[in-house]
Amino acid sequence: MDTVSTVTGRPLRADAERNRQRILDAAADLFAAEGLDVTLDDVARQAGVGVGTVYRRFANKQELVDALFERTLEEMETKARECLADPDPWHALVAFLEYSCLTMAVNRGLGDVITDRMTDLQRISCTRERITPVIEQILVRARDAGTLRAEAEVSDFFALIRMIEAIADFARPVNAEVWRRYLAVMLDGLRSDDLPRCPLPVPALTENQIMQAKQHCAGRRR
Repeated sequence: MDTVSTVTGRPLRADAERNRQRILDAAADLFAAEGLDVTLDDVARQAGVGVGTVYRRFANKQELVDALFERTLEEMETKARECLADPDPWHALVAFLEYSCLTMAVNRGLGDVITDRMTDLQRISCTRERITPVIEQILVRARDAGTLRAEAEVSDFFALIRMIEAIADFARPVNAEVWRRYLAVMLDGLRSDDLPRCPLPVPALTENQIMQAKQHCAGRRR
């Protein structure tokens, strides 16, 4: 299927589509590293194209962010379907949660997109409609297998993933992997069986790391 320009509504030529993908890849790297404060000029430099080329593909930064969010949801749908094919219901659930938490942990801008602004709901509604039933099937399989707490709901996972993203954002300057420790704690809380719990995979933050992370957060707010 041809990609359609968000500006003209017409299918893109092959060279225009290559530029569009370069812009999206550059924006994804910048938003992940620096958040949503980057400009379209920054994106153009990162992509190695003129800023006019960026504006021909995306009328404004909001359209670019929405396109990236849509692409992220499509990638999550693909991962969710891969996990659903896993014959082990609990392993499938863990794999999808780990993927989702990792996506949030390494991407500073994604949390801002989800909580701090209105995305183009009409644009991404079809993707959401595709992915939500798959996630529900992953959850139901684990619940029916007796490994997931019976009262767990799909909506719980939005809150839990955001909790992991919050500690990942806080600790990123001093320990970019500590979120995995709290994911393990979260998974232990979700299990309903009596199997032995796995050791926590990452040490806790030290007092010095906590102080450094607090100082970094204070510097970002100024």
